[in-house]
Amino acid sequence: MDLFPLFNSLRVAAISAVIVFFTGIAAAYYIAKTPRWIKGILDVILTLPMVLPPTVVGYLQLRVLGPKRIIGAWFYNQLGIKLTMHWWSAIFAITAVVFPLMYRPARAAFESFDETLADAARTLGVSNFRIFWRIRLPNCRQGILAGIILSFARGIGEYGATSMIAGYTPGRTATIATEVYQLWRIGNDKMALTWVLINIAISAAAMLVINFLERKKGIRD
Repeated sequence: MDLFPLFNSLRVAAISAVIVFFTGIAAAYYIAKTPRWIKGILDVILTLPMVLPPTVVGYLQLRVLGPKRIIGAWFYNQLGIKLTMHWWSAIFAITAVVFPLMYRPARAAFESFDETLADAARTLGVSNFRIFWRIRLPNCRQGILAGIILSFARGIGEYGATSMIAGYTPGRTATIATEVYQLWRIGNDKMALTWVLINIAISAAAMLVINFLERKKGIRD
């Protein structure tokens, strides 16, 4: 059994999770402080990939990152780098699809934060940078951890956008999701089911961790 799809899925999902951790937290923190009407517009824009079909997300990325399209053409012509059909191309797809799963919980956590804690720290001369990392972020960790775990688990099983921008090449770009489809297409149901069960196990483990975090938060509350 070739384990490359598992390794590649874990790799691209982990990298994507790290990217959306920082970008999602930054977006959530600043947008949480904006006026309601601006927040509403930005929410629609940033969470749109959550309701769009993944194939649509992949298609839109191809319109930008393809070798004959805007950004993709510049990278290909100037640097000789093709942004599509590599193992790391899946990171573009997964990051776009899972970003809302990090952004939404993080924003909700920041909005529920007790600002009197930050005000008290400021009276003691604590900088805003230290307040964010030492006070605000630890107090919002449940929502943020839930977001990062959901993002990682969703990234493991992403298929639509990944198949369009990274394609399927055994040993090079294959992920669990694309491997399942290819195995089913050639009639290898037994091996396809094996990969399905692996994906279910990873997803179930992620949900158990989230349930544990929510139960722990409930006990503290």
